[in-house]
Amino acid sequence: MKWFNERTIVAPFDFSEQSKESVALAVELALEPSDLHVVHVIPPLIVSEPGVVWGAIDDASRVSHAREEMVKALAHLNIPEEQMEVRIGDPGHQVCEYAESVNAGLIVLGSHGRTGISRVLLGSVAERVTRHAPCPVLVVKPDTQVKREQGK
Repeated sequence: MKWFNERTIVAPFDFSEQSKESVALAVELALEPSDLHVVHVIPPLIVSEPGVVWGAIDDASRVSHAREEMVKALAHLNIPEEQMEVRIGDPGHQVCEYAESVNAGLIVLGSHGRTGISRVLLGSVAERVTRHAPCPVLVVKPDTQVKREQGK
């Protein structure tokens, strides 16, 4: 039973175990590999951060490195590289913007990310995405087991 309208699914990925689980679930929900888009968002560099040398690190190299690491981390799921996106900015905002740009019918994300900061109900990114997403959002709780259907 399909409960969302568009075939395109966006799955945010932050390298946490929970986001790996939510991407695996998104793979199961996608009808075709081309229906799934995985997005990773890296924060902008603040020049005043300790250890940051002005001009030593550019955004292009950060994006390239993040993409390489994302491809390695998700290799076992056989997601086409062209379906993986790396953006710079606020994660909640960028996930919603990316979902809109690909006309997503569903966003699948973990309830808490890699920060480990527990909130009462949802992590800050999950909360922001559920409030501002252009489509339905499936929030995956920790330790969700992906079970394949018979015959699939």
